[in-house]
Amino acid sequence: MQVRLIDRDLLDAVAADAAARPRRRANHNFHPADDFPAHRLLNAIEPDSYLPPHRHVDPLKDETILVLRGELGVIRFDDAGAVAETWRLAAGGDRLGIDIAHGTWHTVVALAPGTIIFEAKSGPYRPLASAEKAPWAPAEGEPAAVGYWRQLQALFPAA
Repeated sequence: MQVRLIDRDLLDAVAADAAARPRRRANHNFHPADDFPAHRLLNAIEPDSYLPPHRHVDPLKDETILVLRGELGVIRFDDAGAVAETWRLAAGGDRLGIDIAHGTWHTVVALAPGTIIFEAKSGPYRPLASAEKAPWAPAEGEPAAVGYWRQLQALFPAA
């Protein structure tokens, strides 16, 4: 049986990896392969990283997120793309995690440098299908994505 410790050194390494990447995020998988039935990972996200709104339509793809370091904004959208709810999660705070049911339009925005989440959902990994990508939001890399990302960030004014 292999044991892997989640400690400050690991968090520092994953955060440094995210800060050095063009997309400004990086993950550290604990599951051994993309086809593994249970996915558990650290995901480091910098505040200037844009994760397009999406949903997971597979009824086995509910998603649990816990903030281990930093601060995260979570946004739920209705089917037309209007913001339905927002939550601010913080490591060590009153709200530090969320469970998102499959079929729910959502995204996250890092609100502090070095933000790291622990994420769990069922596998296997599959790229998002067209029905899982929000048709009302720009895709990553599109010119409109920067302005849209700024609108999402603005939902979480500095506390």
